[in-house]
Order: sequence, then C-alpha cells, then structure tokens
Amino acid sequence: MQEDILFQTDLSDELEENVEVNQTEKYLLFLSDGLLFGVPAEAVVEIITGHAITKLPLVPSYIRGIINLRGQILPIVDIRGLLGQGDCESDCMMILQSDGTQVGILVDQVQKMVDIDTSILLPVPPQSSKELVCGMCSLEDGQTMLAFDCARLMEHS
Repeated sequence: MQEDILFQTDLSDELEENVEVNQTEKYLLFLSDGLLFGVPAEAVVEIITGHAITKLPLVPSYIRGIINLRGQILPIVDIRGLLGQGDCESDCMMILQSDGTQVGILVDQVQKMVDIDTSILLPVPPQSSKELVCGMCSLEDGQTMLAFDCARLMEHS
C-alpha cells in the first residue's frame, strides 16, 4: 500500500511537468498608417487627445514636440514619421513608459485590448520597421499584429 501512494505521487509530479502553461499578456492595439501594432498593456500609462504640442527646433522631424502633462514635460513621437510614412493627422496620443521614462506617441486610432499567447509571437527580420517591432502574430480575427518595442522607442526620443 505504501508503494501505491509513492507511485501516485511520482505520477502526478510527472504530469505537472508535461503540462505546458500558456502564458498570456495583455496588448493594447493601435493603428498607424494601416499597420496594426500592439503594445504591452503594462507599458501604457494613459491615452489622451486634444493636447497642444509645442514644437521644438533642431530635433528630428519625427519628434513633433513636447506637451505639458500635469506638470511633466513629455516628448511626442510621430510613429508615422519615425517609420517614414508621412505625418500623423490625428491628435490621439498614447503615453508609454519604459524603464521609468515616459514618452507620448501619436497614433491614428486606438482599437482594443487583447490577450496574446506569448508563445505565438514570432520574431521579425532584422532591420524591419527601424527595429521598433520585436515580434508579430496573427490574431483570432485574421489580422496580423506587430508587437511594438517600447524600449527601442525610448532610444529614438
């Protein structure tokens, strides 16, 4: 009888090791020039519209300027401009945070929050989208999501 108990314990340990755990992460989807991007929800501070952007001299053209958000000065990056797609006409901004640094990005439209199984994220070819994309995957509705790399964005701003 003692052996039966040991066998059951060993078997249950072995079953637990063989079960794959699907890890999901929440992504906020946004559009920029027809491309669907997803940014990890933990990187999104807030979504704002209607803020006046103060232009700055002697900065790259994709830096649209700065805003004063409740006393904090934040650079605003035009994602279309950064990716060589022309200027964004929208006033929709996503405030992102990575490694304690905040930056705003101009996007065409914020769509929705989705759960992504991190095991289905595929790597992207090097030098694609100026390295702002760290992965891609197909969504349930058939669209392809490009995973936005917030850390690399901070290097550009």
